[in-house]
Amino acid sequence: MSKLQHAVVIGGSLAGLLAARVLSGHCERVTIIERDPIRDEPEARKGQPHVRALHGLLASGGEILQELFPCLLDDLRQAGALVNDMGETMHWYVAGGYRRRMRFGKLSIGVSRPFLEWLIRGYVLGLPNLTLCDGRGVAALVASSDQRRVVGVQLAGNAQPGAETLRADLVVDASGRGTSATRWLRELGYAPPPESVVNVDVGYAHRLYARDPEDPRTRSWIFVTPVAPAERRVAGAFPVEGNRWLVGMGGWFGDHPPTDEAGFRAFARSLPAPDVAEIVEQCAPLSPIGSYKYAASTRRHYERLSRFPEGYLVLGDAICSFNPVYGQGMTSAAMQARVLGRLLAERQGTIDGIARPYFRQVAKIVDIPWQLAVGEDFRFPEAIGRRPPGTHAINSYVSMVHRASHHDPLVSKAFLEVMNLLKPPSSLMAPQIMWRVFARGQGRSRV
Repeated sequence: MSKLQHAVVIGGSLAGLLAARVLSGHCERVTIIERDPIRDEPEARKGQPHVRALHGLLASGGEILQELFPCLLDDLRQAGALVNDMGETMHWYVAGGYRRRMRFGKLSIGVSRPFLEWLIRGYVLGLPNLTLCDGRGVAALVASSDQRRVVGVQLAGNAQPGAETLRADLVVDASGRGTSATRWLRELGYAPPPESVVNVDVGYAHRLYARDPEDPRTRSWIFVTPVAPAERRVAGAFPVEGNRWLVGMGGWFGDHPPTDEAGFRAFARSLPAPDVAEIVEQCAPLSPIGSYKYAASTRRHYERLSRFPEGYLVLGDAICSFNPVYGQGMTSAAMQARVLGRLLAERQGTIDGIARPYFRQVAKIVDIPWQLAVGEDFRFPEAIGRRPPGTHAINSYVSMVHRASHHDPLVSKAFLEVMNLLKPPSSLMAPQIMWRVFARGQGRSRV
């Protein structure tokens, strides 16, 4: 199989690391360009203000990471991360009750985002054909004389006078939701992609707490979700490495958790279930209270463009940035990286014309988490954006699914399969599921 000579990945966060790992099997050399300086430790860099907050790795994303890094689970367990069946360790309060636990057959991984990213970065940078160029940004794309092909990048952040150009056969932009792709495309004479935007005005706060390994709650992941639109507050407590709880709380449309001690505790007590508040009240805090605000989910429709330069692709949050409450970003990036790898394998080193099938396949990946996220956000009348037809009817049915999941393990499992991007939302309309939903989901449970 012929290989590309050199690929450049813009962005050294998880999406960029996964893209680089995939490219390493199809290129002689891969260079990751990261604007922030990187230290060999779990950290939240300047360009990642949200990374210490509560993050979820969905089951489908976890499976892709295991394919790319076969030693991942062993290393996580050795580091003290909890790896358990997701359905058996679920403690999820929703729609007035707790989902029924069941054997799900898929893993939940209790790990903080900084530690997971540090571990994966170690794997990736250990590859012999990988180079990290940190503390440097990308000022512009470099194109051929006819502007039809991207042939490299112009680096920024150099103390030396004059621009430095890094030549490449392929440039993959994984620089996150703050990507400069729109500006770069205009500079090369291309139209930027149309966008879908749904404002959510979400704010959240997070903190680490000591976790007693003998506490019976210690192996559970805890989630408390609101009945929208009457309730706006959400919270979770995930067991992570180092015998710690990572607690995160948030709210839509300005109902944000305070970052002072008394306000943080009061917000926890105001939730519709007591589980998170009990951890906040009973466990010793190990960190300051951090916060982050997120204005709107944004999707860029590259699949709709009729012209796009050769030698350039976009991946991860630079394509679609989801409301972080739903924990879809890491998994979506992993699924997109897998698409890239499959297309490169099929083409055996030929990348001309790859953008169209790549963006079409990525659009299909993004469709489902986008539908799930914005569908839930549109329960709030303040949400502004294009509402897909039938949103109200679908949300009404999903509310019944939530209530049925309090009692019925098959319905609970069916919802987890959709939430984890293992099955499409239409699977909740299967006759055997609908029958159970209508039989068990009519009333509001009291648990």
